[in-house]
Amino acid sequence: MATVITVRGPFAFMRRLVSARLHRHCCSKVQAACFVSQPYSYSLIAGQQHRFFRTSYVAARPVMQFKLSDIGEGIMEVTVKEWYVKEGDKVSQFDSICEVQSDKASVTITSRYDGIIRKLYYDVDSIAFVGKPLVDIETDAGQVEGPQEDVVETPAMSQEEHTHQEIKGHKTQATPAVRRLAMENNIKLSEVVGTGKDGRILKEDILHFIARQTGAILPPAPFQEIRLPSPEAVAPSTPAAKPKEKMTPPSIPTPSIPKPVFTGKDHTEPIKGFQKAMVKTMSAALKIPHFGYKDEVDLSQLVRLRSELKGLTESRGVKLSYMPFFIKAASLGLLHFPILNSSLDDNCTNITYKAAHNIGLAMDTSQGLLVPNVKNVQMLSVFEIAVELNRLQTLGAAGQLGTADLTGGTFTISNIGSIGGTYAKPVILPPEVAIGALGKIQVLPRFNHKGDVVKAHIMNVSWSADHRIIDGATMSRFSNLWRSYLENPASMVLDLK
Repeated sequence: MATVITVRGPFAFMRRLVSARLHRHCCSKVQAACFVSQPYSYSLIAGQQHRFFRTSYVAARPVMQFKLSDIGEGIMEVTVKEWYVKEGDKVSQFDSICEVQSDKASVTITSRYDGIIRKLYYDVDSIAFVGKPLVDIETDAGQVEGPQEDVVETPAMSQEEHTHQEIKGHKTQATPAVRRLAMENNIKLSEVVGTGKDGRILKEDILHFIARQTGAILPPAPFQEIRLPSPEAVAPSTPAAKPKEKMTPPSIPTPSIPKPVFTGKDHTEPIKGFQKAMVKTMSAALKIPHFGYKDEVDLSQLVRLRSELKGLTESRGVKLSYMPFFIKAASLGLLHFPILNSSLDDNCTNITYKAAHNIGLAMDTSQGLLVPNVKNVQMLSVFEIAVELNRLQTLGAAGQLGTADLTGGTFTISNIGSIGGTYAKPVILPPEVAIGALGKIQVLPRFNHKGDVVKAHIMNVSWSADHRIIDGATMSRFSNLWRSYLENPASMVLDLK
């Protein structure tokens, strides 16, 4: 009976072993040998002797270089702030890989593949460059359909941007149809607030986002009517009846003051992130000749109006501050003085008058000074401005402001009075041409129209304007109009759109 011996070993070793056996049999001129080839299996037949050599191995899985794609605004480098994975970790599509920070916003990069992380190209706080590899991911062969390469597109956004980059801590949930609509309009899903279940982005959310960007008017979304309860309904029918709970507006976390640590040693650290952007912006602002103008505003009537509306807005889940009134009054003033909502080109030969009133709000955050803006204020009511401010303040406190929120501003107001101080000297943010700084509201004695001393709520305002195209008279007239709207809030009703 023939003896069968099965040996397993590396393919190269077995090939050399078979070749040696063939050579030996041929040289000794023994019985003719017949070589039969099969995939990865070799058989040497010599008389009744059979030897089978088989090799087995696991096919290598392709390793894909996941490159950092363009995140817009001409940004070519970012700082890696945190890694959410390490080498050897298994990831799925849309899993968070790392958080990067540019001089515009913090962005979370998510995976476009299912696989295993094989290499991280950067350490924390290192500079990563757009178009360069970020990580290596070992993937299944079925996921790769020919060579793929990340394309850096400017200014249009690549499809990868829409589906694989998001604001920190938020995954975008949307149907393919909604994603296609966003991609066709160059909109990042991560910058759209979803109103569907679990934050899912709906088609209506995309359309309203487009409307805010372009100033288009859309049919109002269905809004639940708020009915004030009657006195009979307010009074409990029985002693055991519990009052109905009121919807509370979202709370904005207040930054905690860390305990100072004295080391006794000098240390040097690089300027990066938002601080780097501030250096660049303020250096450019030095080229602008600033004209300053200061005044005081009596907000006594506005204080009473806000106290009357505060309960109603809180019942709708929105916190109402004075800032929506300040912003809306500024927008009404810009309609009369559009040069304050313009920009001057680098050669100082052309002035561009901006149609949209994208009014920025200087915001103090843990990441530094940020200036998000409310888009198309000229199209919004005071309540709608309050809703948008609540959103921006919540995102700012969490460090999740997106690029769309931080860019495109045309006019800025800094509420330095929320921290303290009365007057300031605000610095213009290029390419804008004007900015205002608001002091704290103080209760001070003033004379009324009868000559009696009364208690008044006084706020100081400081304006700065680009004196190359804005003269003092224009700034003064704008400030007077803005002040009149705030001192007599009812007058704003006449000019509201």
